[in-house]
Amino acid sequence: MNEVYEKVVRCYESVKAKVDFKPEVALILGSGLGDFADEIEVVATLDYKEIEGFPVSTVPLHKGRFVFGYVGKVPVVIMQGRVHYYEGYSMTDVVLPTRLMRMMGAKILFLTNASGGIKQGFHCGDFMLIKDQISCFVPSPLIGPNIEEFGTRFPDMSHIYDEDLQMIVKKTAYNLGIPLKEGVYIQLTGPCYESPAEINMCRVLGADAVGMSTACEALAANHMGMKIVGVSCISNLAAGIAPKPLTHQEITETADAVAPQFKQLLSESIQAFAGITEN
Repeated sequence: MNEVYEKVVRCYESVKAKVDFKPEVALILGSGLGDFADEIEVVATLDYKEIEGFPVSTVPLHKGRFVFGYVGKVPVVIMQGRVHYYEGYSMTDVVLPTRLMRMMGAKILFLTNASGGIKQGFHCGDFMLIKDQISCFVPSPLIGPNIEEFGTRFPDMSHIYDEDLQMIVKKTAYNLGIPLKEGVYIQLTGPCYESPAEINMCRVLGADAVGMSTACEALAANHMGMKIVGVSCISNLAAGIAPKPLTHQEITETADAVAPQFKQLLSESIQAFAGITEN
């Protein structure tokens, strides 16, 4: 048996021994959104450190736990703190939580993050629906022997982000009066912020927002047949666009400021996913 697959299975068995819950939607919370998990109907929580072999988040303000519960009537599993490649983990460990949540039963993956705005006209605090992504600057989690239990050797990437889910999020944002931009997300390794020249490169390549997560998780989820949707919070303007040096404090402050609207968008959208999860 493939050692990567074995590790995910061990984590799954460790979770099932502690929490008996089958989610339909998996949600990964980005910076400034962690409190959303505390506002749902919580059934159980499980710290990452309690799961055998599970990678533990080292980023400040990331609680590092799974939260199981209901958003409306929709059963969800929420990552309150994600694992990043720049923390020193292998890419297979970075996407292990995504694979684990699919193994738990989740059919939909809702990705959120705080990102730097590249596109002209973006402002701090904007929300961007992720239409597509660029992931070729980080190692693919699919490198190595293919794990047939997860998916095909050469997965198609034409429709990474599900159009039906995107439409639901757009309609929800419209009904709530929340402005929603759209664009392409690019993942770089971090942990340093990008240089102005690197941002110019990203712009030429067609990226509208840049961050240090998300694309690899979407790649792994797509491989496993999950339906994926993603929303970025433009927490800062990227290097060369912003008038001052970037700081993590600025990013978390912006995310915190728009968190109430973001949480409302998440909650209403997830409840509207109910019809899709039944298919």
